[in-house]
Amino acid sequence: HIRKAIIARDQGCAFPDCTIPAPWCEAHHSTYWSQDGPTGTDNGILLCSHHHHVIHKEQWTITTDSGTPWYKPPPHIDPDQTPRRNHYFRPTRR
Repeated sequence: HIRKAIIARDQGCAFPDCTIPAPWCEAHHSTYWSQDGPTGTDNGILLCSHHHHVIHKEQWTITTDSGTPWYKPPPHIDPDQTPRRNHYFRPTRR
C-alpha cells in the first residue's frame, strides 16, 4: 500500500528531468533506512535504477516540500548547490 501511494504521488522517477515511468522505478528512503529513516510515504520517493545509484554514489541531498521532492546536488556538480526538482511528472502549476 505504501508503494502504491508513492506511485500515485510521484508518477515516475522523481529525479530532475527524468522521464522513466513508475513501473520501472524503485522506492528510495530519503533518510536512509540504515540511518533509522522510516518506511512510509513521507520518507519514500520513486527513482529509476540509474538515479537511485546516482543519489547514493554522488551524495545528493533530498528534501520534500509539500510532497514535492527537491534535490540538492553535491558541490562538485553544482558549487551553489541549487535545489532542483522534476517538472516532467509534476509540472509547475500556473
